[in-house]
Amino acid sequence: MIKNLKFVPLKTYYKIALIFFVFEQFLQDKKIIFNYMGGFFGTISKGNCVADLFYGTDYNSHLGTRRAGMATYSKEKGMVRSIHNIEGSYFRSKFEDGLHKFDGATSGIGVISDTDAQPIIIHSHLGKMAIVTVARLDNLVELEAELLKRGHHFTELSSGKTNQTEVIATLINEGKTLEEGIQNMFNHIKGSCSLLILREDGVYAVRDKLGRSPIIIGKKEGAYAISSETSAFPNLDYAIDYYVGPGEIIKLTADGWTQIRKPNDKMQVCSFFWIYFGFPCSCYEGINVENVRNSLGEALGKTDDITPDFVCGIPDSGIGHAIGYSMGKGVPYKRAILKYTPTWPRSFTPSNQSMRNLVAKMKLLPNREVLTDKKVVFLDDSIVRGTQLKGNVDMMYDYGAKEIHMRIACPPMIYSCRYLNFSSTQNDLELITRYYIEQLEGAHDKNLQEYVDPTSEKHKQLVELIRKRFGLTSLRYNTVEALVKAIGLPKEKICTHCFDGSSYF
Repeated sequence: MIKNLKFVPLKTYYKIALIFFVFEQFLQDKKIIFNYMGGFFGTISKGNCVADLFYGTDYNSHLGTRRAGMATYSKEKGMVRSIHNIEGSYFRSKFEDGLHKFDGATSGIGVISDTDAQPIIIHSHLGKMAIVTVARLDNLVELEAELLKRGHHFTELSSGKTNQTEVIATLINEGKTLEEGIQNMFNHIKGSCSLLILREDGVYAVRDKLGRSPIIIGKKEGAYAISSETSAFPNLDYAIDYYVGPGEIIKLTADGWTQIRKPNDKMQVCSFFWIYFGFPCSCYEGINVENVRNSLGEALGKTDDITPDFVCGIPDSGIGHAIGYSMGKGVPYKRAILKYTPTWPRSFTPSNQSMRNLVAKMKLLPNREVLTDKKVVFLDDSIVRGTQLKGNVDMMYDYGAKEIHMRIACPPMIYSCRYLNFSSTQNDLELITRYYIEQLEGAHDKNLQEYVDPTSEKHKQLVELIRKRFGLTSLRYNTVEALVKAIGLPKEKICTHCFDGSSYF
């Protein structure tokens, strides 16, 4: 609780802001990277596509918080582009007043990005095109040096660094054809990359070669769309038409779509889209996000040996898991803690940790009348660093909870992500699990597989240390087996690396 709250003098506010800025630079110097993802939307129509592009891109806003951009094509204006910083603001508020500049466009692509300023527009032997990516290049520095040595140059700098989307575009432009260039890009990058390309002849969609991030095609009369999230389709009257496969290349026109490159047989789609990142009504590989979350919670409820008064989800992504727990355990769901949505949307996430902690507290409001003298089970999607959980638990005790039992929808995160930018870090000790493994082992990278096994004594030791850290009455995680079962795809098609270290390809 915050007591004796007073208005802060303007000079003091500036000093605080400076401290936060310096702290953020320190984190950047230490190469600490926060939860970065991204999403895109493209459309092509027989009529004006601007409204669909604007709202479709906006419906991907939960996937990113830093930058956004759109590019369109029309015969009259050619390529038109706009990019804005959306940190601490809404996509719509930044783009709505300038939509007139896109008037007359019949095709376009948009992106919500947590990496570089996008789209970029280039003119090469492959033609004039705009490109947006959802990507992570682990070998960006090496690629930059290699391409410079071969005589290439870069102009799209992002925060003083080479824009990874331009690196991807440069690799593509080394091919004699678009398909050959995309294969060249896949051959050179380490990490992942899905992208949209806007050209005069249509919109091209390219899914990551192992399908780590999803792409879905939607259709309606006179128009086609392509999106990271199927939740972008319903209000724009698109119906799901096709799930793009790993490494597949699709060309869209207003009359339909054609396959330029067949999908690869192997897939490693990120399981965290279902656990956390995906919007509840979205589907990937034909599997609905909310249904998976309900199943994960239900699995925890059916096997739990406690008798709580009720269950509550930590807003927003814990809610689906908690509803499933309620069904599995047979206890009521109550809203003991709520998010103040009018001014704290999910998409607002400051880039420095101190402000993230403050925002996490400010946007959640406890309900004393529901919490007082109750044994409560709270469901959350995951514990990465745990920086926000301690404050939430203290707050719930302050508001009268008798017992607080935490159930986590996914297994403990033992490994940092190597393939996408969620929970991305170059220091595994940022993961709370690795911090305590170091306390137990004397080194954070020893005997990791023993902690993965939920039946092992070391796993139980680890969970107990985390429970004590947060002052929880009890703490339980889901298992990898329960996660795979809830998603419903074969284990080898789902990336569970952050939970068990698996890497099939």
